[in-house]
Amino acid sequence: MNEGLHDACYIWAKEMKATVKDEGVLIFFLLVPIFYPLLYSWAYNNEVVREVPVAVVDQSHSSISRQFVRKYDASPDVKVAYKCNDMLEARDLVEKQVVHGIVLLPTDFDTRLNRMEQATVSVYCDMSLMLTYKAIYQTATAIAQAMGKDIQIAAAGNVTAREEEIGTQPLAFDEVQLFNPTGGYGSFIIPAVLMLVIQQTLVLGIGLSAGTARENNRYRDLVPVSRHYNGLFRIVLGKTLCYFMIYAVLTAWLTLAVPRIFHFTSLFRPSDLLGLCVPYVLACIFFGMFVSCIVRYRENVMLLVVFATVPLMFLSGASWPQSNIPGYWQGFSWLFPSTFGIRGFIRINSMGATLQDIRSEYVCLWLQVLAYFFATCAVYRYQISHTRRRAAQRLEQIRERALSAKRQKEAV
Repeated sequence: MNEGLHDACYIWAKEMKATVKDEGVLIFFLLVPIFYPLLYSWAYNNEVVREVPVAVVDQSHSSISRQFVRKYDASPDVKVAYKCNDMLEARDLVEKQVVHGIVLLPTDFDTRLNRMEQATVSVYCDMSLMLTYKAIYQTATAIAQAMGKDIQIAAAGNVTAREEEIGTQPLAFDEVQLFNPTGGYGSFIIPAVLMLVIQQTLVLGIGLSAGTARENNRYRDLVPVSRHYNGLFRIVLGKTLCYFMIYAVLTAWLTLAVPRIFHFTSLFRPSDLLGLCVPYVLACIFFGMFVSCIVRYRENVMLLVVFATVPLMFLSGASWPQSNIPGYWQGFSWLFPSTFGIRGFIRINSMGATLQDIRSEYVCLWLQVLAYFFATCAVYRYQISHTRRRAAQRLEQIRERALSAKRQKEAV
């Protein structure tokens, strides 16, 4: 037992030294997890879009249409950037991306309202960006409802304010945005990005280290080169200790510091967050070690991870409803720790859930830890045996060449 622990600590020290000396690994283990979330969070720190430019085509030219335009422009979400004479002019502005929407007030807008008929306001939105569409459409809807309420009150002739309230809104309702009170994009997407960064940078760093060893034809990471490497479990344990110590600090930075710096929603309990992060980091480490066994060159792992980043974000259920993901794709997503890590972290951090509430994700992460641990051990054992056979063959070839040279000298 003591010898095994001593050997594991020796491998940990050698792996830590190799990590510090490799600039590429340091970039993915330190710089990317530290600075990339800051950049991403800073970009979305405003949470919602404000002052979206809109073109208004007022064909009514009446006092009530100008009132509608003034209230629309006074809202914080949109800005009446242009007042156009016709739709052709407004469409030209949309095509040039000068504005992101058009509000059309028809010629009969004032006439229909004075006749106590229903008037229409046409809203045309650029659907290439959902955030601008939301601001333009919802603002127009809110202004129309508010003005309609005022018109209804004026026509009703009620005596008291209570009668006006009941007449315009018989059923009162309150809109409460749960778990994302600002309705912001940052609070919605950043928690998933933070957990995905942990997995992707771990896979990149471990794969880069393994690819470097293979390119240099050095098998110190997989082959016993001294008595300290004479055990498979101590090799895996030593490497795991190195990666876990590094990412214990980085995970605390990503899950505790970054959300607090940018004031994102954080409703977690420390014990629940710790209980989730331990199996998630271990699953990512063993997954990265397993994937690194199929990486032959340094560039391969970067191409693999970059290709998989966006699909993994969608498959996690953070940016697309999990219920709408086909069953076979959901089954494929279970192969990756990020799927359960993202779902569990969002529920703990943004919704105040406990470990009992995310029991399925918690159990799946521990199952992945066990599965990828044994898979890594199996692949390492195969590579060690394969390399030993190659080394024995090389030694045999060297001996045969030496004997052949010796015989030739004796014959001469």
